[in-house]
Amino acid sequence: MSLVKTTEEIAKLREGGKRLAAIRDALARRAQVGVSAQDIEEAAQKLFREAGGASSFFNFRPRKAKHAYPAHICVSVNNVVVHGLPSAAVVFKEGDIVGIDVGMKYKDLFTDAAVTVAVGGIAPEVKRLLETTERALAVGIGAARAGATTGDIGSAIQDFVKKNGNFGIVRSLGGHGVGHAVHEEPHIPNFGNRGEGAKLTAGMVLAIEPMLTLGSPELILDTDGHSFRTKDGSLAAHFEHTVLVTERGAEILTI
Repeated sequence: MSLVKTTEEIAKLREGGKRLAAIRDALARRAQVGVSAQDIEEAAQKLFREAGGASSFFNFRPRKAKHAYPAHICVSVNNVVVHGLPSAAVVFKEGDIVGIDVGMKYKDLFTDAAVTVAVGGIAPEVKRLLETTERALAVGIGAARAGATTGDIGSAIQDFVKKNGNFGIVRSLGGHGVGHAVHEEPHIPNFGNRGEGAKLTAGMVLAIEPMLTLGSPELILDTDGHSFRTKDGSLAAHFEHTVLVTERGAEILTI
């Protein structure tokens, strides 16, 4: 299957990405004190139906996972970096940071997006973590264009982060191609060297997703078999967009 999408597929991905962005934003607004991760999960199920799509995470089993993912979205709180499994036992409190990761299959094509939001007031260093991760995403997107490489994206993110604080850059996970499947080639690291890695071609669709921590970038897999936490317990942030590679740059589809 070609990694380059057709004109018809790109039109469907634009529409699916727009609808997914609306779902992401609606869920992010629900992350308030006293709300549970399960509340967000249940709201997501309704929003997917209303959008005419379906969760691309539900029952998805990554290659190295022992079990398929049993929820429709990922809700990752504080030191959970990604793939947090929604639970009624996880109730948001003042000062929490909540990562909401959503993926949708719409007209047989996939888009992916994530945001990390603050619940009430947060410490200045935590605010800087969120701001730097979100800006790193913009920088990575800015490096994506036909003729560039995945290393160009990773290098741009890495250089930006190093100039803006002492944050850990998660290396064991990264972005990926998307569109025909939940995960496609190429892998997109959030570090690296310019000119290295896979070459990008116009028509490729990528999920770019920097993940930063306030401490060590090393992760451990939770006992639930899905959630990745920071090994040292430090807070983490995650932002993601699905983008279309063009000759002029990258077009954000999940906006």
